[in-house]
Amino acid sequence: MANDEWTTMPLDEAVQINPRVLLERGEVYPFVDMKAVDPASRSVGPSEMREFKGGGSRFMNGDTLMARITPCLENGKIARFAAPDNQPMGHGSTEFIVIRGKPDVTDNNFAYYLTRWDGVRQYAISQMTGSSGRQRVPTNALTHLEVDLPPLPEQRAIACILGALDDKIELNRRMNETLEAMARAIFKSWFVDFDPVRAKAEGQQPPLSAVPGTAQAGGLAPHIADLFPDAFVDSELGEIPKGWEVRSLPEVFQINPPRSLSKGSLAPYLSMADMPTKGPAPESWVLREVGSGMKFINGDTLVARITPCLENGKTAFVDFLGEGEVGWGSTEYIVLRPTGAIPPVFAYLLARTERFRTFAIQQMTGTSGRQRVPADSLGKYTLPTPDIDSLLFHEFSKIVAPIFHRIRVAMEQSRTLAAIRDTLLPRLISGELRLLDAERIVGRCI
Repeated sequence: MANDEWTTMPLDEAVQINPRVLLERGEVYPFVDMKAVDPASRSVGPSEMREFKGGGSRFMNGDTLMARITPCLENGKIARFAAPDNQPMGHGSTEFIVIRGKPDVTDNNFAYYLTRWDGVRQYAISQMTGSSGRQRVPTNALTHLEVDLPPLPEQRAIACILGALDDKIELNRRMNETLEAMARAIFKSWFVDFDPVRAKAEGQQPPLSAVPGTAQAGGLAPHIADLFPDAFVDSELGEIPKGWEVRSLPEVFQINPPRSLSKGSLAPYLSMADMPTKGPAPESWVLREVGSGMKFINGDTLVARITPCLENGKTAFVDFLGEGEVGWGSTEYIVLRPTGAIPPVFAYLLARTERFRTFAIQQMTGTSGRQRVPADSLGKYTLPTPDIDSLLFHEFSKIVAPIFHRIRVAMEQSRTLAAIRDTLLPRLISGELRLLDAERIVGRCI
């Protein structure tokens, strides 16, 4: 419970709500789109540079952007604007409420965590008005909410404790981005651009790999280089490595392979809202009574097939289930599983390529706003591969499987840290937990 040094006041007296930011019409500024806000990330950067025409939200570096429209607010779209070094001001969606600390009243870092606190978010959700599916929070609705504020030094300490957890989560996120970029670069080099084949065809040493253990001085390790041909042949897709074939997706992957779950039993459920738009791993999932939906196991790749989820990049690699466990999710997933010696992550890496996504989007059918990709249409996708039992896939697996293992370990740690943060946040904001106790908990975890 808050102590006597805490002050109770309306939220609009505690923080600045939609503070004035002067932007010049016709000038170009960083722009933040709603879809750029990741509920699992503390910060959001610009989606693009865009001309300011006078409408929308306006904000400064470090301001908190809170979605005010359904389902974005319910999904936790709240983040701080991370401005580019050369431009501290930005603009964005009309569906943001901008929150900023108030001088001598609230620390700006604390204001972010106050906004994330369920007491503020659930109150905002309760104030939504409008027709079903387009409900939003009126800007003045937040002025009626009263909050308890600790003194500024305690605010800074609370923000520091929670920030330490977010810092580690952010470090893991950046590391995972780097690891995935390595895996995607190798996939593209070997199976899209055919760099080792091209080098051998030109009488050169195949290029070095970015992954330790796969290269030696001067080029790709000989035992891997020997698995690539040294010539190309013409195909319907253009030049492909000699000995490789153009195969349809069903020749390489199982599409929506059968999985079994007892209806009414409890099983891990991955909602479309929790599907990642970047990276392979979802932030969270829940246990839910089994109903209709796609079933999956570890090693499967999930691709959203409905608009705008497919266009937004909602794709996941399943590696979060227990041994022998079957999960389930939206009926709007397509499940891919490689065959032969092709490693499971091959499907995920393929699904992240521009060519695959463009093809899938082009296959969409249905009425505007509810278009989706039929599974049999996706089966028309073709790609060049060696024999599905080729040793090349074994070597590729030796390289990329450890990378994805490191990504999984970091994600597991981040989920644990996020759970600790989300447990501490309401207890610190309400004054229920003492700072020293919180510092001890965080100190044991990072």
